Amino acid sequence: MKLNAILVEDEETSRDILRNYLTKYCPNINIVGEAANVDQALVLIRSNDLDVVFLDVEMPYGNAFDLLDKVGNIDFETIFVTAYNHYAIDALNAHASYYLMKPISIDELIKAVDYVTEIKVKEEALQNQVLVPKTKAVNGKITIPQQDGFEILNTADIMYCKADDNYTEIYLNNNKKKLVSKTLKYIEEGLKEANFARVHKSYLVNVNEVVKYVKGKGGSVVLSNGKEIMVSASKKADLLSYFK
Repeated sequence: MKLNAILVEDEETSRDILRNYLTKYCPNINIVGEAANVDQALVLIRSNDLDVVFLDVEMPYGNAFDLLDKVGNIDFETIFVTAYNHYAIDALNAHASYYLMKPISIDELIKAVDYVTEIKVKEEALQNQVLVPKTKAVNGKITIPQQDGFEILNTADIMYCKADDNYTEIYLNNNKKKLVSKTLKYIEEGLKEANFARVHKSYLVNVNEVVKYVKGKGGSVVLSNGKEIMVSASKKADLLSYFK
């Protein structure tokens, strides 16, 4: 897993050493920027999607903790790199992932990066599971991923879902639409126990919202909001099985 990182260190020599060590011994670290003070670091943090920040404590015009206070909602891991061990408690209170002492030990640096990588791998695995059926844990609800987290929807509020390449458009009964960066097949898996029928390669409908079926080779269904959706011949039997 590649991790986007920035280096925040006021001493150029120390930055050079850390950069060289990371490049040589931690190839999964992608350094997207470097900063020599709090203001520069704040700009980088706000303009990049970061996984980890390597952070010196003492800098001109503020320290590491001033920076973290200004960031506010921290969504990256922090590896402190400092020559002073008396900041360890403060770093722990700031939810630091690792505390490295200068001069940097290569072995300790690798351990720190491996530790953060493990955290990120677990986070990604959890995020990839957000659409699995939750009929036991959270009855009648699913979660849909978003850039800043996920949103919880009541399955009863979903009228139908429409495929849009590798995305899915979810249409709700309040005339709102959600665009999700998951395939329709993935959404179907999450809704398979909630009375949703795949009526077409591009459509998944809430059977409870079907008010009319129009006969034909495959036919079509009309939903409670007036939306008519064609039913493919291969999906007709599955749909009609809901109404036996």
